[in-house]
Amino acid sequence: MVSNQFAIEVRLMRTKVPSFDAYPFSLPAIRSLGILAIHPAITFFVGENGAGKSTLLEAIAVAAGFNPEGGTKNFRFGTRISHSPLHEYLGITKGVRRPNDGFFLRAESFFNVATEIERLGVINSYGGRSLHEQSRWSKEPVNQSSPGKGS
Repeated sequence: MVSNQFAIEVRLMRTKVPSFDAYPFSLPAIRSLGILAIHPAITFFVGENGAGKSTLLEAIAVAAGFNPEGGTKNFRFGTRISHSPLHEYLGITKGVRRPNDGFFLRAESFFNVATEIERLGVINSYGGRSLHEQSRWSKEPVNQSSPGKGS
């Protein structure tokens, strides 16, 4: 069956895994992974802290060609190498459609991605305003003499 989804499924190449006793393969979400079907609308990762949800999501993004620290496929910066080798053991079954663009958002590295966007001078591609400013709950400037205002 031909699918127009970007990604149909993610599979762990279990026969290539060196050991399920070592990180990241010892994580519950990875140890039990066979084939993960990607729903055409949305797929949720749900589990306890430390189960491997973020590790798996990051590995899928890297296997799909994204920078492990986040951003578009064109971002190739790094502040600290911290991703696992899991992406090397994943296969992604793709549909016939190819995305025009994409963005991998890691909550842990949003600050670094936003800073890199400013450094590159490509703010107009992201709404024309600093992502640091857009991430604040208040649209008012931060006032240091008013605790809690804009923070």
